[in-house]
Amino acid sequence: AMTEDDDYRIEAGQSWQVDLFRPEDAEGVTRLFRSVYGDGYPIRTFVEPGLLREENLARRVISTVARTESGDVVGHNALFQSAPYKGIYESGAGLVHRDYRGGKGVFTQVVAHGFEVEAQRFGVETIFGEPVCNHVFSQKVTHRMKCISMALEVDLMPAAAYSREGSASGRVSALLAFRTYKARPQVVYVPGRHADLFRFLYDGFDDRRQLEAGDGKVPAGTVSKIESSYFSFARVARMAVWQAGCDFQKAYAEHEERVIDQGATVVQAWLNTGRRWIEGPVEILRQKGYFAAGVLPRWFDSDGMLMIKLLHRPAWKGIKLEFEREKELLEMVRAEWGSVS
Repeated sequence: AMTEDDDYRIEAGQSWQVDLFRPEDAEGVTRLFRSVYGDGYPIRTFVEPGLLREENLARRVISTVARTESGDVVGHNALFQSAPYKGIYESGAGLVHRDYRGGKGVFTQVVAHGFEVEAQRFGVETIFGEPVCNHVFSQKVTHRMKCISMALEVDLMPAAAYSREGSASGRVSALLAFRTYKARPQVVYVPGRHADLFRFLYDGFDDRRQLEAGDGKVPAGTVSKIESSYFSFARVARMAVWQAGCDFQKAYAEHEERVIDQGATVVQAWLNTGRRWIEGPVEILRQKGYFAAGVLPRWFDSDGMLMIKLLHRPAWKGIKLEFEREKELLEMVRAEWGSVS
């Protein structure tokens, strides 16, 4: 097997600067990704130079690089669109060349540049991160960036994704942590049985929300709008339920069947909490084995909530958390899981 640095040797110890991506950085970024992950990195944008240039040009991706004086790319992080609503961006795809790791500050600075410089420059409304829970390093970084944890993605990634670091045995969970740049106060409809979870999460949030009791009365003639995606490398399916209609039970079951046939062992459902009739879909999903795992600010522009179904026993023991809020969230989510499993 090829060792990590074989195909991307660069001179160690050069001085470097953090900067917005330029088209000529594309080769360096993609070589860096291949040197760390081989060809297996699941997001093609970061391993195909042409695609990376194109996505940055369209501002669907806003890449930050750490560049040496000789032009070598030694670090990368990006803001990119991954939520249903395109006004919010995920911060991720962060990595550093092996010779520039270990306390030099490259990772922290490429991440900070996105939060402090590019978010303002490009009018980003909300940034969220997915700090993993097999170690606490990325949790500390998102915390320092003033992100507030709002959901726990139980068993999101397979251990194999971290095989090079050897830092995980079972599947790896991740948090979803948000920071608001552009306020959008709004009403959030709360499913009765999850009132405590919603109150706890929104109490510590950085934008105003008015929590109101949801109900189960779907307006007559309302049709479901569901988009599903399946990530085969992680065996994770994601269902964006923009709207749950009168046909929800049947419409959802069709999507779910399809992804489980494809091999999904983790199914995430995203429900729109900007719709008053949230009770109905929540109860339907609970009967199918889904548990509430948090809320998703601005997910549909209106907020959402996360429900998860696992076709295996979750790797609770592998979850390492640094801060009190997250530990409390874990307890609540674990109790939710226990109530449907």
